[in-house]
Amino acid sequence: MHSPAGGWEPRFVEFRAAADPERLHRDLHHDPPDVVVVFRPEIIPPGLFDELPATTLGFLTEPLPRTASGPVHEDLRRRLVDLEAVTPANFDRIVSFDPLIAVSVAQTGLDVWRSVPLPVADRFFGPVVANHGPPRVLFSGRSTDHRERFLGPVKARFDVLHVAYGTTDDELERFLREHDVGLNLHNEPYPSFENRVLVYLAAGLLVISEPLSPTHGLTPGVDYLEHATPDEFMGALGLASRAPGVHDAIRHRGRQTAELFRASRLWPRVLDDLRADVQAFGGRRLPA
Repeated sequence: MHSPAGGWEPRFVEFRAAADPERLHRDLHHDPPDVVVVFRPEIIPPGLFDELPATTLGFLTEPLPRTASGPVHEDLRRRLVDLEAVTPANFDRIVSFDPLIAVSVAQTGLDVWRSVPLPVADRFFGPVVANHGPPRVLFSGRSTDHRERFLGPVKARFDVLHVAYGTTDDELERFLREHDVGLNLHNEPYPSFENRVLVYLAAGLLVISEPLSPTHGLTPGVDYLEHATPDEFMGALGLASRAPGVHDAIRHRGRQTAELFRASRLWPRVLDDLRADVQAFGGRRLPA
């Protein structure tokens, strides 16, 4: 959230693994919050929140193995090793963007309390703007061999902006307004649900995605287009090029569904639930 909503006033503090924990400690204690939400909770050093009179929520945003044993993709194995650096005692509750990773998360000493995709900042919501020409295509995400299998043919035929590295909110907002199709591709050939899907839908773009798992209530063919091969992606874009507007009904429905994930609507619900749950059942500081 960028503005107060539902009785909550947001404040963003940037902190990365290589940052100064003492500075973060001072910033938080200078004006103590009621709740601290940490994205990538493994970056918080042990004991940093011990004296902080706040409820703490860790938000897992990265894909992880969905099984406690058996073969897993190396990319998922690496992410699980990163998560093992988390200090469970730092957090009252844990939220995961994917409910199917709960078993693996438990291996690190954490219990998944809720599963919620990352809410979408209100500023990224926009109207569905009719497209009267060839599709203007956006993909935001780092390049991998798996992704380039899909992107290579698309880039050769269509107008594609590939934002391969980090961008600012202002830049992303402009990119969303300048495009009418957003592609979603997994990092590697394993199932997941990427945060960009909801951002694209909120901005009124037609989303063409590899199969999503979980779908978080989105319906393929209704809220977005789901395809599994590079040829299918090319076919969908080819149709959009030959018949602009053919997917407008899907764009409107996807934009409507994205309202369920608007930050000013979803965050207050999560935080109110968090506060009530800790009061009822206890947490790291408050006994049950």
